[in-house]
Order: sequence, then structure tokens, then C-alpha cells
Amino acid sequence: MSEAPSRDVPQQIFEIQKLYLKDVSFEAPNVPDIFTGEWKPETNVQLGTETRKIQEDIHEVSLNITVTTSMENKTSYLVELKQAGVFTLGGFNEAQLGHMLGSYCPNILFPFAREAIADLISKGGFPGFLLAPVNFDALYSQHLQQAARQEGASGTPPTAH
Repeated sequence: MSEAPSRDVPQQIFEIQKLYLKDVSFEAPNVPDIFTGEWKPETNVQLGTETRKIQEDIHEVSLNITVTTSMENKTSYLVELKQAGVFTLGGFNEAQLGHMLGSYCPNILFPFAREAIADLISKGGFPGFLLAPVNFDALYSQHLQQAARQEGASGTPPTAH
């Protein structure tokens, strides 16, 4: 005989309400001159996330990516992009909610951001570029460890996400 689930355990809800490109910028300040040399670029990728509570159980998560590619200390192109989404998250405790907002949701946004960046760079006349996969679980874990170290140094508790 199976037992009925406890009514004290809240049901967890996760829904994607909307995915959208919130902000995008593409600059190629040294074209067409940059096309005349041999293509041996250096690329720097910066990645971050932002979360904002919109309503009870409704959150906006933004994945912010900046790609800077240069050759011989001249910027070839600069892409700044915010891929965002609105998510319904209910029934999660604070730690679970932090993980969902800091890792799970950015993981959903990443393929859309990756495609938009590749498309912009290609339309700018540059060779194809694909962002490498990102381990958002590891990044979130590092964020929590850093926050815990700061808490130990300052005595203030870390934020969940």
C-alpha cells in the first residue's frame, strides 16, 4: 500500500514565461582595415548574471555576455548582449531558488545568447565564432564559496543568488 504525499510539502513550480533579447550592441571600430591582415585574434569573454524579482514567484534572469576580440592591440569587434527571461518559480526553499536563478535559468538562456552572438559576428563580416559551453553549476558554486569567504571576513550573510 502506498502512502499519499504529505500535504505539508509545497509543490514546486517552474515555468518559462518569456525569453527575449533585452540589450545588444555590436561594434567593429577598425573595419575594413582589420580585414587586410592575417586573422590571428585574441578573444576575451566576460559572463555574468542578474536576477530581479518581478512579483511573487516571478523572476527575471539576465545573462550578460561581453565578447571582445582584438588583433595587435586593435579591437576587431566588441559584442555586448543581455539575453533575458521571465520565469515562474514557486515552492522552492531559499537554497533551491538560488540555484535555479543562478544556474538553471542561465543554462536555459545560454543557447539563445550563443546563437545571437554568433549571428552578429558573422553579419559583421568576421569568421565564425561559437562560445564554448559554460558550466553554470560550477560558476554558481564558485559564487557561493566567494560569498561565504566574504561573509567570514565581514560578518554579513551571503545572498542566495
